[in-house]
Amino acid sequence: MISIIGAGAWGTALALAARRAGNDVTLWAYEADIVAAINDAHENTLYLPGVALDPAIRATGDLAEAATADALLLAAPAQHMRTTIAPLAGHLPPPTPLIVCAKGIEQETLALMSEAVAAIFPQNPVFILSGPTFAADVAAGRPTAVTLAGSDLAAAQVLADRLSSDRFRPYSGDDVIGAQIGGAIKNVLAIACGIAEGRGFGDNARAALVTRGLAELTRLCLAKGGRPETMMGLSGLGDLVLTCTSMQSRNYSLGLALGAGRTLVEILGERHSVAEGVYTASAAVALAAKLGIEMPIATAVDAVLNKGADISVVIEALLARPLRAEAD
Repeated sequence: MISIIGAGAWGTALALAARRAGNDVTLWAYEADIVAAINDAHENTLYLPGVALDPAIRATGDLAEAATADALLLAAPAQHMRTTIAPLAGHLPPPTPLIVCAKGIEQETLALMSEAVAAIFPQNPVFILSGPTFAADVAAGRPTAVTLAGSDLAAAQVLADRLSSDRFRPYSGDDVIGAQIGGAIKNVLAIACGIAEGRGFGDNARAALVTRGLAELTRLCLAKGGRPETMMGLSGLGDLVLTCTSMQSRNYSLGLALGAGRTLVEILGERHSVAEGVYTASAAVALAAKLGIEMPIATAVDAVLNKGADISVVIEALLARPLRAEAD
């Protein structure tokens, strides 16, 4: 049995993908009404309305019950991951693999998700599932490819096989750090691209932001010990392109609204779902400073989101940066 911890749109879509791959699936939700809706109406009416769930997918509000599975997919929001899974400390058998499906960097600790999970479960193998994935597309069974990374490549391949179907294709890898950097930082860059679109800057500007953003996340990947080739794969460039070019992206659409003149408070007040880039921006900038690298686009986004900076002033400062060699 596979359990998914977290019944937001992404966790629910993962439950469908795991079920299509032939697994028995339990979906843990914090909210009792979501548990009831999934079990009685076979629909997550709050986070993924209108999508029919396989009746064999069973929801529970009991975290300990969900943890009896032989593999756990952790799909709680990044900033709440540690507190969500902490009650299971000391109760999981050491062989149980933990597959992190959230994308972000902890604000308080600057930890990657693998580091946060390993701090609670040092005996359990931790894997990363990341890549260009919109929950609605995965839930609808549209073709999707992802990265599933673990330090043990053979074990990652076994898990990839368990989750694979003709519509959901996990490619195994062993760069745990790199697989996370792309997924975390692309959310911040998507906000930048959305702001540019909201200001009417056009496709040239977006292409420049994506390309220079790729340089930034590669710089961070290397500084954290990841490999540059991972940034050219599904969890790097693949996720970056998807998130920076579609209104399905919560982060891109948030940036577009900001660029059009709306306030962050207004935008967030209308949403049930989490735009992880809002929280990752400050963590990414702090982590970059700690590692001694520059991330000017992420810094600009952080200034707008978290420091009250005027968007026009930030844009002008970014465009006025000294020219440099592209390879630097």
